[in-house]
Amino acid sequence: MAVAQRSVAAALEPAVSAYLGGDSPVELRFWDGSRLGPEDSGATLHIRSPRALRYFLWAPGELGVARAYVSGELDLEGDVYAALAVRERLAARNGAGGESFGKAERVDLLKTALRLGVIGPPPRRPSEEVRLSGGRHSPERDAAAISHHYDISNDFYHLVLGDTMTYSCACFTEADTSLEDAQRAKYDLVASKLGLAPGMRLLDVGCGWGGMVLHAAEHYGVSAVGITLSKRQAERARERVQEAGLEDRVEIRVQDYRAVHDGPYDAISSIGMFEHVGLERLREYFTDLRDLLREEGRLLNHGISRPNSEGGRTAFAPRSFVDRYVFPDGELHEVGAVVSMMQDCGLEVRDVESLREHYTETLRHWVANLEANWDEAVRLVGAGRARVWRLYMAASATNFHANRQSIHQVLGVRPNSAGESGMPRTRAELLEGWPRAARSRSFSS
Repeated sequence: MAVAQRSVAAALEPAVSAYLGGDSPVELRFWDGSRLGPEDSGATLHIRSPRALRYFLWAPGELGVARAYVSGELDLEGDVYAALAVRERLAARNGAGGESFGKAERVDLLKTALRLGVIGPPPRRPSEEVRLSGGRHSPERDAAAISHHYDISNDFYHLVLGDTMTYSCACFTEADTSLEDAQRAKYDLVASKLGLAPGMRLLDVGCGWGGMVLHAAEHYGVSAVGITLSKRQAERARERVQEAGLEDRVEIRVQDYRAVHDGPYDAISSIGMFEHVGLERLREYFTDLRDLLREEGRLLNHGISRPNSEGGRTAFAPRSFVDRYVFPDGELHEVGAVVSMMQDCGLEVRDVESLREHYTETLRHWVANLEANWDEAVRLVGAGRARVWRLYMAASATNFHANRQSIHQVLGVRPNSAGESGMPRTRAELLEGWPRAARSRSFSS
């Protein structure tokens, strides 16, 4: 034991302590077999080679750690949520990006790296990392961002999301509600708020694999149009429409919301797409959707939000794991700012609801699905991409649990020329009949 403690672990112990603000909260195992940290933490980070530390030297924060993990030079064994204690410590010690490393600390780290033979040119970035070009939130760049995230494998998403193929926060009405029933309950919640009824015309913005339009057509008798920028999503959504026998009531388009001109619609849902809009486009987004609504038509905007304005910053940090690997150009907005913008654009806001705790539970279901089918996930999208999704979904679950992120449904209505909304008198009337009993069958998977 004495020999092992004088090797890589012994050399790195001062740097680890300085950077994490104390002893490591999880076990660290290095390429020479030496170890640091508690063996009973529930998780082990296996630093497989000096290249893992080189990633960190060239990007000393969460981006460097992410590159090492995605490339496989850093491995995570055990409970992914326990392993994220390191991320929490980095954020507490060095700021949200984990990059506030002092000059003296950097010098000490470089000296240690020299002794270990770690110094060298920057390792090649994993192929899963992306940096977009072109005007931010232009239609072309938005399409590229959507393609990066969604056009990987429909089978992979089915494996992770389950039979409803729903990539947004579910609504768990009971402690033992299944993921599939919780997603159907969410669709029923949206339908209730929109007042969907037979014969109405629904537009679903960012329709994904068609979950909302299929549910609304099958169970509420509406005629629905779903739009997405993902060609693979549209392909599978159209297959599901055909399998459900709903071709006469559901249309799926590969289309930007800015290119929709066939209103009016009785109702518009936007579920899990709002994160891609961007601050500079919010006014255009809400104005365009308002113009597509008939008078007294309703818009339900369901989107992840920040718990505060953070000085007005909305975009993910450009050197963050999320921006480079998960949601390039993604932006989150504070719900009060969303409400104000909707009203500035002529939509009267009538209902605001947080589903934050529900998203924690949803994400944990997705992580469990991925881990239970890990080998198949790797076969479908490769080890690097599977690692990206495991890390981002687990980290997101901790963010929602700790109220660093939230999610809100904001319901707006376009008043008529007399200023009337046509809305029910009470919220009880608005949600009358919800939650509905779990259905034994829904749309085809």
